[in-house]
Amino acid sequence: MLVSFGKAGLIGKARAQPERLRDVIAKARTDGVLSTLDAVRAKLDRPLALGYCNVGTVVDAGPGTSEWRVGDRIASNGSHAEIISVPATLCARVPDAVSDDQAAFTVITAIALQGLRLAQPTFGECVAVIGLGLVGLLTVQLLHAQGCRVLGLDFDPARVALAAQFGAETVTLGSQAPLPVAQAFSRARGIDAVVIAAATRSSDPVRLAATMSRKRGRIVLVGVSGLQLDRADFYEKELSFQVSCSYGPGRHDPAYEEAGQDYPAPFVRWTAQRNFEAALDTMAAGQLQLEPLISHRFAIDQAEAAYELVDSAAPSLGILLSYPERQQEPKPLAPQVVPFRPPSPGRNPAVGVIGAGDYAMRTLLPAFKRADASFHEVVARNGLAALHAQRRFGFHHAGTSVEALLHNAAVEAVVIATRHSSHAALVAAALNAGKHVFVEKPLAVDREGLASVQEAWTASRGLSQPPLLTVGFNRRFAPHVAAVKQTLVRRSGPATLIMTVNAGIVPASHWTQQDEEGGRITGEACHFVDLLRHLAGAPITQASACGRGDVATLQLAFTNGCTGTVHYLANGASTFPKERLEVFCDGTITVIDNFRRIRSFGRPAVRPMPLWRQNKGQDGCAAAFLQAIRNNGPEPIPAEELFEVARVTLDLAETLRR
Repeated sequence: MLVSFGKAGLIGKARAQPERLRDVIAKARTDGVLSTLDAVRAKLDRPLALGYCNVGTVVDAGPGTSEWRVGDRIASNGSHAEIISVPATLCARVPDAVSDDQAAFTVITAIALQGLRLAQPTFGECVAVIGLGLVGLLTVQLLHAQGCRVLGLDFDPARVALAAQFGAETVTLGSQAPLPVAQAFSRARGIDAVVIAAATRSSDPVRLAATMSRKRGRIVLVGVSGLQLDRADFYEKELSFQVSCSYGPGRHDPAYEEAGQDYPAPFVRWTAQRNFEAALDTMAAGQLQLEPLISHRFAIDQAEAAYELVDSAAPSLGILLSYPERQQEPKPLAPQVVPFRPPSPGRNPAVGVIGAGDYAMRTLLPAFKRADASFHEVVARNGLAALHAQRRFGFHHAGTSVEALLHNAAVEAVVIATRHSSHAALVAAALNAGKHVFVEKPLAVDREGLASVQEAWTASRGLSQPPLLTVGFNRRFAPHVAAVKQTLVRRSGPATLIMTVNAGIVPASHWTQQDEEGGRITGEACHFVDLLRHLAGAPITQASACGRGDVATLQLAFTNGCTGTVHYLANGASTFPKERLEVFCDGTITVIDNFRRIRSFGRPAVRPMPLWRQNKGQDGCAAAFLQAIRNNGPEPIPAEELFEVARVTLDLAETLRR
């Protein structure tokens, strides 16, 4: 499915995801067609690492994973790569009696096992399995081991023959009528439970399952199928229907997969990891025949041919990829002081980038490219993401080691586009290494982090050529904001600034909502605190907040009499524009609508400037940073303002938490 989707063009991918079309149309109405098209292209252009079944040995273990030791043989859900990083909750130790070839089937066996747990088969029941691919054939074997009578159905005679070899009675669809066979198989009582392990857009498997089921039978969808259900079948028989989610509880839960928070066994007996363990125990007991499921073997450097086989009409089943033995482990970098080499005036600095996520790839790196940045090295936690960034933007090097980038004397400026909680430590490390720093907002998510950045920045002032520090407060550099700023310079009285942000609902499980990431006020509302600070042109003397979570009103007062309000609201409609700035001053009102249109009321203050696409100032912000380095000029945003905005935003977030 993924290979076929990846090969499709933009129109083909849109047809494959019709449920996303409404979101795209809504975004086009508020942000403009061109901005939306850019976002869609960037999203679909990101590569996805294939594979989720592997076995290997531990080369390193992170903090909090004391149960794992270097050299342990484990099976995990990591993607296909020589070195992978996996959550501790999504791997399991391989018993000595299980070979590497067998252990490579752990995750896909867990998928079959989770489907059975939902179907709840009991000893002696009649269970049908529709679709006899890898998951279906493993399901057949697990049911047989549990003492169930199994009926396997598929169009492929070879797979039907394998199911018969594993102890199932079978039906070859297309050449046999399935309902009479199912009726005889169930002794005219109807099938107790049906597991659908097919992959098709058709709803035929669901209809067939409903027709062959007994009254109050159970149907579980493990594969992919159309869901045009016949209400009469389900109503008259009181059938239950459930979709199985991957390999068990914990899957797609960031707290489980990323934070390593396991579910207590007394309340959730079978998590994804425990299903892995059960699958391996079943293999160790000799209850699964896995060798007949292996149809092909490829070395990893022939993986492209393996995926061509998967996407072709040629028959295949389980395809194993093997990796070469590693000759030696990589040695850690020794700490060293990197001499800072300022670029000569007018010369582009060599830029290193840390992070290659959605925002970096879609917005930040294109802005730096348009500003004629000299891209030298990119690193990301995900090697595939770093490689994609290298190929798309022409970096000389791609890797996964932040230390290597910071110790690279050729890198003169560092762009940081990682998750918020990592910003302060990375900024301090880069400043201590003598690098110019551009960091996406926020500067820090807590006071300790902010203090470490200020300490590093202060220490760097002693260098002959102190490095520059800039935060990606790009709205300062938007054309509409620049026009408003010019009028405010000439004002005769204080201005009142009102910023309304239709931030949109973000699930509580999203990383931006987590406490360790600072939350949305610290991570996003700082943009607008800075914007009002910039327009007021004076320090903030008073700041207060009311609200809760990401639905809040922030009040600011400035030393020159100006006042500002930020309405940061996550309880609105997505069809409403995201941002609106209103400036009241000297008998006029100027409104910036979503950074696409500007209007003035009263005597003309700012000439209307409609734009075909949003311009939030990302290009201007990147260009100002590079230009300051080239000219050995001052920081585009004074560091004192960066620290002031960070401090005030942390105060506001703390007020809301209280």
